[in-house]
Amino acid sequence: MERRSSAYYQRRHRERLREKGLVKKELWVLPEFADELLVVEKRMRQPRGAAPGRGRVEVDVNDGKVWTAAGLYDALSQTEEFVYGDSTIELIDGSEASLHLVMAEYGDLPLFLAVVGEQIVVEALLWPVSHVRDPAAFNEEVLRTHKVIFPLSTIGIETLADGESVYMMFGSLSAASSLSNVLYEVETLADNVIKATEAYETQLQEAA
Repeated sequence: MERRSSAYYQRRHRERLREKGLVKKELWVLPEFADELLVVEKRMRQPRGAAPGRGRVEVDVNDGKVWTAAGLYDALSQTEEFVYGDSTIELIDGSEASLHLVMAEYGDLPLFLAVVGEQIVVEALLWPVSHVRDPAAFNEEVLRTHKVIFPLSTIGIETLADGESVYMMFGSLSAASSLSNVLYEVETLADNVIKATEAYETQLQEAA
Protein backbone atom coordinates (compact mmCIF):
# COMPACT_ATOMS: atom_id res chain seq x y z
CA MET A 1 0.00 0.00 0.00
CA GLU A 2 1.49 3.33 -1.06
CA ARG A 3 1.86 5.75 1.83
CA ARG A 4 0.65 9.30 1.13
CA SER A 5 0.49 12.46 3.21
CA SER A 6 -2.92 13.84 4.17
CA ALA A 7 -2.12 16.84 1.97
CA TYR A 8 -2.55 14.57 -1.06
CA TYR A 9 -6.04 13.55 0.07
CA GLN A 10 -6.90 17.15 0.89
CA ARG A 11 -6.12 18.12 -2.71
CA ARG A 12 -8.26 15.24 -4.04
CA HIS A 13 -11.04 16.19 -1.65
CA ARG A 14 -11.04 19.78 -2.93
CA GLU A 15 -10.98 18.64 -6.56
CA ARG A 16 -14.02 16.41 -6.05
CA LEU A 17 -15.97 19.15 -4.29
CA ARG A 18 -15.26 21.55 -7.19
CA GLU A 19 -16.31 18.88 -9.70
CA LYS A 20 -19.66 18.67 -7.90
CA GLY A 21 -20.12 22.42 -8.35
CA LEU A 22 -19.61 23.23 -4.66
CA VAL A 23 -18.05 26.50 -3.51
CA LYS A 24 -16.01 27.19 -0.38
CA LYS A 25 -17.44 29.59 2.22
CA GLU A 26 -15.43 30.45 5.32
CA LEU A 27 -17.38 30.65 8.57
CA TRP A 28 -16.43 31.66 12.09
CA VAL A 29 -18.30 29.91 14.91
CA LEU A 30 -17.76 29.11 18.56
CA PRO A 31 -16.02 25.73 19.11
CA GLU A 32 -19.09 24.20 20.77
CA PHE A 33 -21.04 24.53 17.49
CA ALA A 34 -18.49 22.61 15.39
CA ASP A 35 -20.50 19.36 15.40
CA GLU A 36 -23.72 21.13 14.43
CA LEU A 37 -21.96 22.99 11.64
CA LEU A 38 -20.61 19.70 10.23
CA VAL A 39 -24.15 18.29 10.05
CA VAL A 40 -25.44 21.43 8.29
CA GLU A 41 -22.49 21.45 5.89
CA LYS A 42 -23.07 17.83 4.85
CA ARG A 43 -26.79 18.51 4.30
CA MET A 44 -26.05 21.58 2.17
CA ARG A 45 -23.79 19.55 -0.13
CA GLN A 46 -26.96 17.88 -1.43
CA PRO A 47 -29.37 19.57 -3.89
CA ARG A 48 -32.22 21.47 -2.26
CA GLY A 49 -35.04 19.06 -1.48
CA ALA A 50 -32.90 15.93 -1.92
CA ALA A 51 -33.73 12.98 0.30
CA PRO A 52 -31.32 12.70 3.27
CA GLY A 53 -30.51 9.04 2.63
CA ARG A 54 -31.07 6.07 0.35
CA GLY A 55 -32.36 3.31 2.57
CA ARG A 56 -30.07 3.68 5.57
CA VAL A 57 -29.29 0.48 7.40
CA GLU A 58 -27.57 2.16 10.37
CA VAL A 59 -28.96 1.51 13.83
CA ASP A 60 -28.90 3.80 16.84
CA VAL A 61 -28.41 1.08 19.45
CA ASN A 62 -26.35 -2.06 19.67
CA ASP A 63 -28.33 -3.83 22.42
CA GLY A 64 -25.44 -3.50 24.85
CA LYS A 65 -23.05 -5.73 22.94
CA VAL A 66 -19.33 -5.02 22.68
CA TRP A 67 -18.08 -4.72 19.12
CA THR A 68 -15.33 -6.82 17.59
CA ALA A 69 -13.48 -5.89 14.40
CA ALA A 70 -15.33 -8.64 12.51
CA GLY A 71 -18.68 -7.51 13.91
CA LEU A 72 -18.03 -3.92 12.92
CA TYR A 73 -16.99 -5.04 9.45
CA ASP A 74 -20.29 -6.86 8.96
CA ALA A 75 -22.34 -3.94 10.33
CA LEU A 76 -20.50 -1.11 8.55
CA SER A 77 -20.56 -3.02 5.26
CA GLN A 78 -24.35 -2.71 5.30
CA THR A 79 -24.49 1.05 5.88
CA GLU A 80 -25.26 3.65 3.26
CA GLU A 81 -21.67 4.90 3.12
CA PHE A 82 -20.37 1.54 1.91
CA VAL A 83 -23.46 0.15 0.12
CA TYR A 84 -24.44 3.17 -1.98
CA GLY A 85 -21.32 5.32 -1.85
CA ASP A 86 -17.90 4.76 -3.38
CA SER A 87 -16.23 4.23 0.00
CA THR A 88 -14.78 0.78 0.63
CA ILE A 89 -14.12 -1.32 3.71
CA GLU A 90 -11.74 -4.26 4.20
CA LEU A 91 -11.22 -6.61 7.13
CA ILE A 92 -7.52 -7.16 7.77
CA ASP A 93 -7.01 -10.49 9.51
CA GLY A 94 -4.16 -11.03 11.94
CA SER A 95 -3.41 -11.55 15.60
CA GLU A 96 -5.39 -8.33 16.14
CA ALA A 97 -7.90 -7.84 13.31
CA SER A 98 -8.54 -4.30 12.08
CA LEU A 99 -10.51 -2.50 9.39
CA HIS A 100 -9.14 -0.50 6.46
CA LEU A 101 -11.62 2.15 5.30
CA VAL A 102 -11.22 4.26 2.16
CA MET A 103 -13.43 7.36 2.43
CA ALA A 104 -14.42 8.40 -1.09
CA GLU A 105 -15.98 11.71 -0.04
CA TYR A 106 -12.66 12.76 1.48
CA GLY A 107 -10.46 12.15 -1.57
CA ASP A 108 -10.15 8.39 -0.91
CA LEU A 109 -8.59 9.09 2.48
CA PRO A 110 -7.55 5.82 4.17
CA LEU A 111 -8.55 5.25 7.80
CA PHE A 112 -7.78 2.35 10.09
CA LEU A 113 -10.14 1.13 12.80
CA ALA A 114 -9.32 -1.35 15.55
CA VAL A 115 -11.03 -2.63 18.68
CA VAL A 116 -8.52 -2.38 21.52
CA GLY A 117 -9.84 -3.75 24.80
CA GLU A 118 -12.97 -1.75 25.62
CA GLN A 119 -12.26 0.96 23.06
CA ILE A 120 -12.65 1.46 19.33
CA VAL A 121 -9.75 3.46 17.89
CA VAL A 122 -9.93 5.17 14.50
CA GLU A 123 -6.76 6.72 13.07
CA ALA A 124 -5.25 8.27 9.96
CA LEU A 125 -1.77 9.29 8.90
CA LEU A 126 -1.30 13.04 8.59
CA TRP A 127 2.28 13.44 7.33
CA PRO A 128 5.88 12.43 8.16
CA VAL A 129 7.69 14.52 10.76
CA SER A 130 10.27 15.22 8.03
CA HIS A 131 7.61 17.16 6.08
CA VAL A 132 7.32 19.79 8.83
CA ARG A 133 9.48 22.91 8.48
CA ASP A 134 10.08 23.39 12.22
CA PRO A 135 8.87 20.37 14.25
CA ALA A 136 9.42 22.05 17.64
CA ALA A 137 7.36 25.11 16.69
CA PHE A 138 4.74 22.93 15.03
CA ASN A 139 4.39 20.66 18.07
CA GLU A 140 3.80 23.69 20.28
CA GLU A 141 1.16 25.07 17.92
CA VAL A 142 -0.65 21.73 17.81
CA LEU A 143 -0.66 21.45 21.61
CA ARG A 144 -2.08 24.96 21.91
CA THR A 145 -4.72 24.75 19.18
CA HIS A 146 -5.89 21.22 18.40
CA LYS A 147 -8.27 20.93 21.37
CA VAL A 148 -10.18 23.98 20.16
CA ILE A 149 -10.05 23.22 16.43
CA PHE A 150 -10.53 19.43 16.62
CA PRO A 151 -12.18 18.70 20.00
CA LEU A 152 -13.01 15.08 19.13
CA SER A 153 -9.63 14.09 17.69
CA THR A 154 -6.06 13.92 18.96
CA ILE A 155 -2.73 14.33 17.15
CA GLY A 156 0.34 12.30 18.13
CA ILE A 157 3.67 11.03 16.75
CA GLU A 158 4.22 7.36 16.00
CA THR A 159 7.19 5.43 14.61
CA LEU A 160 6.29 3.09 11.76
CA ALA A 161 7.81 -0.33 11.14
CA ASP A 162 10.34 1.15 8.71
CA GLY A 163 11.55 3.56 11.39
CA GLU A 164 9.93 6.69 9.96
CA SER A 165 8.27 9.05 12.46
CA VAL A 166 4.86 10.34 11.39
CA TYR A 167 2.05 12.47 12.75
CA MET A 168 -1.18 10.55 13.26
CA MET A 169 -4.67 11.79 14.05
CA PHE A 170 -6.93 9.49 16.01
CA GLY A 171 -10.18 9.33 17.92
CA SER A 172 -11.65 6.73 20.25
CA LEU A 173 -14.97 5.69 21.71
CA SER A 174 -16.41 2.85 23.76
CA ALA A 175 -16.51 -0.60 22.16
CA ALA A 176 -20.15 -0.71 23.33
CA SER A 177 -21.10 2.39 21.32
CA SER A 178 -24.01 2.36 18.88
CA LEU A 179 -23.24 1.86 15.20
CA SER A 180 -24.40 5.40 14.43
CA ASN A 181 -21.84 6.74 16.94
CA VAL A 182 -19.09 4.66 15.33
CA LEU A 183 -20.03 6.08 11.92
CA TYR A 184 -20.04 9.59 13.37
CA GLU A 185 -16.55 9.08 14.80
CA VAL A 186 -15.29 7.78 11.44
CA GLU A 187 -16.73 10.73 9.49
CA THR A 188 -15.59 13.25 12.09
CA LEU A 189 -12.03 11.95 11.99
CA ALA A 190 -11.96 12.02 8.18
CA ASP A 191 -13.26 15.59 8.19
CA ASN A 192 -10.75 16.63 10.85
CA VAL A 193 -7.83 15.18 8.86
CA ILE A 194 -8.77 17.41 5.92
CA LYS A 195 -9.25 20.41 8.20
CA ALA A 196 -5.94 19.77 9.98
CA THR A 197 -4.10 19.92 6.68
CA GLU A 198 -5.80 23.23 5.91
CA ALA A 199 -5.10 24.61 9.39
CA TYR A 200 -1.42 23.67 9.47
CA GLU A 201 -0.43 23.69 5.79
CA THR A 202 1.80 26.77 6.22
CA GLN A 203 3.95 24.67 8.57
CA LEU A 204 4.52 21.98 5.94
CA GLN A 205 7.16 21.83 3.27
CA GLU A 206 5.93 21.99 -0.32
CA ALA A 207 6.95 18.32 -0.80
CA ALA A 208 4.23 17.31 1.68
